[in-house]
Amino acid sequence: MQEDADEWDGVLSDPWLPWALRIAPRQDASAFRAEVRRRRLDDVVVVDRTSGPFGGARGARQIAATHGDFLVVRIVRSGHEVFGQDGAEWSLRAGDAVVWESDRPARFTSVGQVSTRSLVVPRRVLHEVGCPLTAGDPVAGRVPAVHLLTGYLDALDATPVTSTGPVAVAARNAMLELVWGALRPATPLDPQALHPARWAAVEHYLDTRLGRGDLSAREVAAAHGISVRTLGRLFAEQGGTFTGVLRAKRIARVREDLLTGDATVEALARRWGFFDTSHLHRRFRAAHGVSPHEYRLRHRDTAS
Repeated sequence: MQEDADEWDGVLSDPWLPWALRIAPRQDASAFRAEVRRRRLDDVVVVDRTSGPFGGARGARQIAATHGDFLVVRIVRSGHEVFGQDGAEWSLRAGDAVVWESDRPARFTSVGQVSTRSLVVPRRVLHEVGCPLTAGDPVAGRVPAVHLLTGYLDALDATPVTSTGPVAVAARNAMLELVWGALRPATPLDPQALHPARWAAVEHYLDTRLGRGDLSAREVAAAHGISVRTLGRLFAEQGGTFTGVLRAKRIARVREDLLTGDATVEALARRWGFFDTSHLHRRFRAAHGVSPHEYRLRHRDTAS
């Protein structure tokens, strides 16, 4: 590390969890780019960072300046990062996760363009919810619970959850249950505790891929590290089936577009994953009792 990154301190280093930062060797500091987004869920902070190559260290000075006692779950979303604490060093790739502690020296080096997500958790909170994690070896992204954790965090990104209040506390607790399951997979965890988070992650996956006509239960199950049978049970617990929920979501999107836009029925069939216009007509009539065209005309007649 050669170039100072002082100008980036306000972006890359949190005031409650400071780092001594350096731009990577041979890199023009003026060309360095980084983006950081922070989101609070009650007393847990989620920090997303995307940057070019750089690194950081936490020594006695940074530890003394830390406001609180934290465990930090660090997940590499893309790229390659080398992270070290207590004499150990880990090479983390996309999907890998590691826990480190704020009261001991640590260091990292981002190799090339890297995107990470860190969950900054007050240590007392983990004990309050019965998930007393400690720092340890990283967990590979192929572990099913890590799939579930990252999917749930992506779902939270797309959900307008306030930073405080009962909903934020519930979202935070579900997240910490998943962290516990992902990073301590040998420790028993009540499967029922995972269901709300698992459903949120699966539903978000569907909502962002409704236009794909080839979307299958096998793909969705694999993306969340579970079997097709487990996925089927999850949908049954919600009172439906994979096919039925997927169809209802697509019909709902078609209905929204009929009411708010001028796209043809043929275009809507292509947009929302139906085989063809006839397929959309049959499914829409079964749900609403009229064809898409008739539905649009009735709405416009009512509005006028």
